[in-house]
Amino acid sequence: MSVATEQAYEHCRKLVRTSGSSFYAGMRILPADRREAIFAVYALARRIDDIADGALPRDEKLGQLNSLREQLERSPEERDDRVLAALADAAERYPIPLTAFGELIDGAEMDVRGRTYASFPELVEYCRCVAGSIGRLSLGVFITDDREKASSLADDLGVALQITNILRDLCEDTSRGRRYLPEEDLERFGCRIIAGRMEGPIELVVAYEAERGLAWYEHGLELVPLLDRRSAACVLAMAGAYRRLLERIASNPAKVLRGRMSLRSSEKAWVLARSLVRAAL
Repeated sequence: MSVATEQAYEHCRKLVRTSGSSFYAGMRILPADRREAIFAVYALARRIDDIADGALPRDEKLGQLNSLREQLERSPEERDDRVLAALADAAERYPIPLTAFGELIDGAEMDVRGRTYASFPELVEYCRCVAGSIGRLSLGVFITDDREKASSLADDLGVALQITNILRDLCEDTSRGRRYLPEEDLERFGCRIIAGRMEGPIELVVAYEAERGLAWYEHGLELVPLLDRRSAACVLAMAGAYRRLLERIASNPAKVLRGRMSLRSSEKAWVLARSLVRAAL
């Protein structure tokens, strides 16, 4: 590996570490070479997310996302960017489906344009773009004996993670004008969202979607037996805390209406410890 490539990977590692991602500790369970590769995947995913969530005007965000899409379509030799250089090297060593970044950008564009979702299947489509894509990209770094089946399950696990994000960030997103709760579900429980305000028994909708999300976790985590021990432990560490958070939301849905919920540091440490034990078995 060249010095420039090593520096590109180190740049990605620093980006992921300083991003505050709860996934960072789980990624560190992987062997060094695969750890570098997944850092590169998440560094680019973080960049896409930062563009969509940033303070730039709508058209500038869309322009930056389109520019990034074009850069991904160029040959590795034409990519003058440390994150893209690391990613290109990782994709040469592992079966990382780089085209999935196009879907991630599609999802970011949905956010920028302020798309709303009439039904749960429409929301699932969005979740597959912004999180299922990352599941499939990450799977490219993992070891599995059944990549086709594992890919589908990684995508489903991504849906579960994104449902958790949506419910956790409900108040913040609503105040920013983003609406993810399916319109048909709001109507089912006599609720509505108008001008950044939630009206009606929204906690019933939250509980309903949380139960759906838990079902997606139950199915998506069927991925774990298909992976080698270190990869399985990484997945359990990354998804375990989110699943525990969604269980908390399901048991007390009104709490997310008072602000963003999170796990205590001790709970996160417990999930990580269980995952490390799994890796050592």
